[in-house]
Amino acid sequence: MDPLRTALILGSTRAGRLCDRVAGWTAGVAARQPGLTIDRIDPLEHDLPCRHDRQRHPGLVALRQRLDLADAFLVVTPEYNHGYPAALKFLIDSVQEPWHAKPVGFVSYGGISGGIRAVEQLRQVFAELHAVTLRNAVSLAHAWERFTPSGALQDPEPVEAALAALLAQLDWWGQALRRARRERPYREVLG
Repeated sequence: MDPLRTALILGSTRAGRLCDRVAGWTAGVAARQPGLTIDRIDPLEHDLPCRHDRQRHPGLVALRQRLDLADAFLVVTPEYNHGYPAALKFLIDSVQEPWHAKPVGFVSYGGISGGIRAVEQLRQVFAELHAVTLRNAVSLAHAWERFTPSGALQDPEPVEAALAALLAQLDWWGQALRRARRERPYREVLG
């Protein structure tokens, strides 16, 4: 069986963001899972336009190509003011078809809520894009206190177990939907 190509999407572009540490920890746990390959997609590393552009902007073309190659998505998002960041919304809305009939898992972080409100809003967005969001998610409350400056998660066992379970579900859905897309392209069922 081919490895599941999983795009790890960073949801924050803030200066001094914690997203690098959370995504690094997530990628480290994912690297230990058999059958997954990770492609880290960071909006800061793409030459994205500052607004939606109907022209074929090179940064958007490159982003679309990478998202097209993915079999599954793992979104790492903070919660800002009870929602998810604008940079993540821009990235999501910049393409349509690459999200279709693919699973999306979430790792969220924030204050007392751990980013749960951001994830619940993202579920609605991805449903509109014909993506399949996973029920389970990993939530890191008081995240600034949980990571060392080097990016290590303190007391990682319970959260790593939750992430391992999420990754197993992402793999199951990713394999199933990849087979389904090969047998019958999803665009054939769109109205």
